Amino acid sequence: MSEFIMAIVMFFSSLFGSFVTFFERLPENQYNADIVFESITAEETKISEKEKQLCREWFDNNILLKGDVRNLPYDFNVADKALNKNIDDWDISVGGESQTGAVYKDGKTTYVYLTHKSSGLKATVEATIYEDFATCEWTVYIENTAQENSPVVSSFYAVNTALNIENAQAYYSKGSYDEPYDFALMQKSLSIIPKTFTSYDGRPTDKYLPYFNISGENGGVVFGVGWSGLWQADIAASGKSVSIKAKQESFKAYLEPGESVRSPLVSLSFYDGDNPLKGFNTFRSWISGCVYPENIPDTLTMLEFSGPAHTQTAAELMAAADGFGEKTYAPVDYFWMDAGWYKYNEGWHDGVGSWVANPNRFPNGIIEVSEYAASKGCGLVLWFEPERVRRDTLFCKKGAENENWLISVKDEDNYMFNLAEDGATDYLIEYISDFLIENKISVYRQDFNFSPDVYWAQADKEYYGGRTGITENHYVTNLYRYLDSLCENVDGLIIDNCASGGRRLDLEMARRSVPVWRSDYNCNPHEDILEATQAQTYGLSFWLPLSGTVVYSGSEYASRTSIIPLCVETFGTVHSPHYGEYITQREMMNEYYYPLSAGGYFSDRMLAMQYSDYSASSGMALVYKRADVTDSEYTVRLNGLEENTVYSVYDYDKPETVLQKTGAELMTDGITLTLPEGEKAFIIMFNSQSA
Repeated sequence: MSEFIMAIVMFFSSLFGSFVTFFERLPENQYNADIVFESITAEETKISEKEKQLCREWFDNNILLKGDVRNLPYDFNVADKALNKNIDDWDISVGGESQTGAVYKDGKTTYVYLTHKSSGLKATVEATIYEDFATCEWTVYIENTAQENSPVVSSFYAVNTALNIENAQAYYSKGSYDEPYDFALMQKSLSIIPKTFTSYDGRPTDKYLPYFNISGENGGVVFGVGWSGLWQADIAASGKSVSIKAKQESFKAYLEPGESVRSPLVSLSFYDGDNPLKGFNTFRSWISGCVYPENIPDTLTMLEFSGPAHTQTAAELMAAADGFGEKTYAPVDYFWMDAGWYKYNEGWHDGVGSWVANPNRFPNGIIEVSEYAASKGCGLVLWFEPERVRRDTLFCKKGAENENWLISVKDEDNYMFNLAEDGATDYLIEYISDFLIENKISVYRQDFNFSPDVYWAQADKEYYGGRTGITENHYVTNLYRYLDSLCENVDGLIIDNCASGGRRLDLEMARRSVPVWRSDYNCNPHEDILEATQAQTYGLSFWLPLSGTVVYSGSEYASRTSIIPLCVETFGTVHSPHYGEYITQREMMNEYYYPLSAGGYFSDRMLAMQYSDYSASSGMALVYKRADVTDSEYTVRLNGLEENTVYSVYDYDKPETVLQKTGAELMTDGITLTLPEGEKAFIIMFNSQSA
């Protein structure tokens, strides 16, 4: 009877999950636009000693096995026998904890070793705790140390555990799918029926972001996943417990002698209390402090020098740039060269794989542009899409000379350069590293404009013995090795992460890169582009402090819509009276974040958001009055302030009119703005009198 009931539950779970997925895709859907949050003080936002201890105890008991826990928080099957149900089949040992920062910034890392008694399989868990951020993370690696093929490994869960969270609900977000509501925040109460999240076509963040704030009456946890491929997460609740699972969506394979595979990276950020804003800001603090590459500044400004539609020679491009005064380049960090700098036929897309400068346009190579940019005090950004290869290109010919280096799929114009092959990855590392060094490239911009899942599945069948998921696993692992190697080989290199917009924004990519172009919705002049851009900043800010898009300069309202840490200017922008403004505001967006209104991109709704520093001594609120808002007044209630501290508050447009109010007054009574007709973007600045 129990099996029958479970079958019924799973049937309705599948049916309900399909309905939810369809419902969330509807552009007219507005049910996520009314999520509001309670006020929270500065003291409540800070990570407390209690929260650090919660994380330390969970990590010690579950990862380092210092308690009586027999269920490990990860799991996998060997020949259909689950690790946690057959734990006595394994010898387990725990290494010593590293010094802080020895492996990952501000983290202490430990390795846990599991050796299978009846085969050559060995699992190694790389686990790190970030005590000051109440956060821990881990990845599971499995290697076959025997001289023969291993038993089949399946159900390979990076995390499969239960957490003590009562009456929980989950906050999560849409991914980047070239839609106006990219990154929209969602909310759902949890139940015994698991809520399943997956990626769509092999790019990890086109459907959902792999970040989940599980908030309950007694505290919560933010659960993150790092896997730049097909991932799956399942979240359910029963009584006072929440179960979480995450894995590579499909993996079932034996391992050849010496072969190894890995799980996704998983992180848990613990927080106390029932306000989910605490969890969001704990996670953001960890991302800023420990995950992002250390050489990433708070802001980056790029000026488009050559794009996909450009056909001018280097001499013509430089002559045009010389037509602008030197002040043009003062606020710019980098010249941006996008796709099309190589030879192509009908369009930029059909030349990918030819990573040689077009001699007709750049007879002296790309280094001429790098040196010109340097003369203006700027570095150079250069676009690549190394994983996609078109026929008759350099990488197509090189791939064809080596076994399994190219993956082809029937009726597809693209080949995939097969990073699952170590030799192909080694060649790519050497070629691109040398190119970047020789041409003095400062920012490597990597795009990814096709769906990898069908290629991985094809290679599983054609190259790797029908082992499900083995191509993807090796491919993703080598993708990280490739990016890490570029940064090791090229001093100071920054990686700009683009995949048709922000379709690769998982944790592992955040560890290596930042998204200067977060959504391809900004590629075209949609009627609602400003509202969509504002809403995307609002939504993505819950999770990732750094993101970027193009600067809009047609008006003050448009320019203030583009206040974002990472941005792309065009030469058209420099004619705007607002060119080079708002640097201070952009720099403020890297620390704490508070939504001040319900989210949404709808033109008849106000949108307001706040950014402040970790000490709550200064910050700003961005308040957008959209065209179809009919109210004449709007009250902005700030958040995350010191209740008894007196703050000076002023409208950026009226700096001479300064209000003095306590944090409690600003969070309770707020400030009432008079709204004009039409569109208006307010910037409300504040700082404590002691700052």
